[in-house]
Amino acid sequence: MSVRIRMKKFGRKHRPYYRICAMDIRRPRDGRVLEELGTYDPLVPDTDARAVLNGERIAYWISVGARPSDKVQVLIKKYGAGGTHVATQQAALDRLAQSRRRPEPPPMPKAEKPAKPASEERDRPAKGRRKPGAERPKEATAALEVAAAPEAAPVADEAATTEEKS
Repeated sequence: MSVRIRMKKFGRKHRPYYRICAMDIRRPRDGRVLEELGTYDPLVPDTDARAVLNGERIAYWISVGARPSDKVQVLIKKYGAGGTHVATQQAALDRLAQSRRRPEPPPMPKAEKPAKPASEERDRPAKGRRKPGAERPKEATAALEVAAAPEAAPVADEAATTEEKS
């Protein structure tokens, strides 16, 4: 089996992101990988922070006969074990990590809201659905009493009609 170390493309349109992988040469670009060896993000503003490689595993795969692609060969030469830009890469990664950390803002003191008089709350009509366990507004309570009243009224009407018949 012939192994290549090459980039596998991720991301979306106009936002590329690559994983550097050891793959069988017969597999498609985004196919199954043998091992992931690092990442390359071309959208990172600091050039030296774009590639992150696992130098030990890359050295292993090269020792067993894997051949890197042209672009990956350049990245290994710069950022691999013993690369020419390893020190600047580490400094760039530290700067990137510092810029991603946000200082925590100081806690804001909580202001107390003025209490509304109870009369205002009762006079205001209810809006929308009420919360479970909340009291019903006066209008709803009155409507329920009116709805319950016709049930008692027919009984009284029957009594009145029986008196008229007698």
